[in-house]
Amino acid sequence: MNLPNILTISRILLVPVFVLILLINVPYGDYLAAAVFIIAALTDSLDGYLARKWKQVTKLGIILDPLADKLLITAALISLVELGKIPGWIAIVIIGREFAVSGLRAVKAEDGIVIPASKLGKLKTITQVVAVLLIILQNIYYSFINIPLGDYAIYIAVVITIASGLEYFYKYKISS
Repeated sequence: MNLPNILTISRILLVPVFVLILLINVPYGDYLAAAVFIIAALTDSLDGYLARKWKQVTKLGIILDPLADKLLITAALISLVELGKIPGWIAIVIIGREFAVSGLRAVKAEDGIVIPASKLGKLKTITQVVAVLLIILQNIYYSFINIPLGDYAIYIAVVITIASGLEYFYKYKISS
């Protein structure tokens, strides 16, 4: 087991920790949840970087890395819906896009075509992470900055998420 795969597995293991901290009422829970989320999100960049740099890309990593990403964002979105911080339709759109693009990748993989992450797909991930963090911390900064940055950020993330999904389907049409 190499370090990039250990980082990916650690991201998966951080998901229930993040959700638990976010959903239970503990002192400084929003700070703790945000910290765990940031650590998990940073492992996403680090594991891929190290795997490529050290030439340690493995089949396990190729399977687990996108799964870990989807678990983290999905858990965050569902938790935020549970807390009443975002409407359910936002979670449905973002999670639905993930299922759709994963399905497209599976269909194309049968044809021997690997669909890499696009620049817009990477931007989608960044905007989702930033939006989740801003929503988690909104009660903290809102008293200083009377602007609902998290609300704006999640709508931007939704637009980029949809655009990214459309880009994949446009570029990799499924033909019958």
